[in-house]
Amino acid sequence: MKTLVLGASIHPERYSYKAIKLLRANGHEVIAVGLNGGEVADVKITPTFPLNEKFDTLTMYLNPLHQKEYYNAILKTKPRRIIFNPGAENDELKLLAQQNGIKTEEACTLVLLNTGQY
Repeated sequence: MKTLVLGASIHPERYSYKAIKLLRANGHEVIAVGLNGGEVADVKITPTFPLNEKFDTLTMYLNPLHQKEYYNAILKTKPRRIIFNPGAENDELKLLAQQNGIKTEEACTLVLLNTGQY
């Protein structure tokens, strides 16, 4: 199951960083998109949204103001679900996703992974 982390960071105190590490520790394939390049675990962070990749889950770590530029890319790649982590909740994108057959969850990826609900 491939996961795209949108809002990825190389800073260990950031939740996106922790999510990448925990996703990899649980054997998930990860694509990471973030403003600045770098690497977390064995995952390269790219500033470009991967329009030609298929992924099951998009886990969102951007605040809603910074999500708008990705709306078309998200809808085009059509992940099975979007997880809106705390602080990333976005009713507008949630509605657009649902209208396009994409499941949405307001949850914490770290909690889902740690409780076996991912």
